[in-house]
Amino acid sequence: MPINAIAPANTYGTQHAPASAQTVDYQSFLRLLVAQMKNQDPTAPMDSTDYVAQLATFSQVEQSVQINAKLDGILQASTFAQAGGLIGKYITSPDKQVAGTIKEVRLYSDGIMAVLTNGQELPVWAGVSITDGPPPAQDPEEQDT
Repeated sequence: MPINAIAPANTYGTQHAPASAQTVDYQSFLRLLVAQMKNQDPTAPMDSTDYVAQLATFSQVEQSVQINAKLDGILQASTFAQAGGLIGKYITSPDKQVAGTIKEVRLYSDGIMAVLTNGQELPVWAGVSITDGPPPAQDPEEQDT
């Protein structure tokens, strides 16, 4: 008699855990270590050097995470400083279609948006020109030469 499957046999390979679930904090690591100690074979216990190696590895990973968090903070502070320094500057888009004095800046996760005194918005990215003031007006007679 044939038996019908109620679910695909290989569902574990097609489902993905969210990225945040893959991070392990210090408390999770300690729970795993204690569980490993409780469930080890009493006739062949794990060598103490293996535990020390696991703790050292976890310590290195934890330090790397802390360093990354501090670097993110430094990058954010740098972005704030850069954004504040743009107010009052003159900005021109790469195609020269949008230009004006920056009245305010808005910080987004993917960059900085400059709001001009005329109400237009211009993302600050590669190709924009930022100067202390508008370019001097050229004399029409000078343009012909």
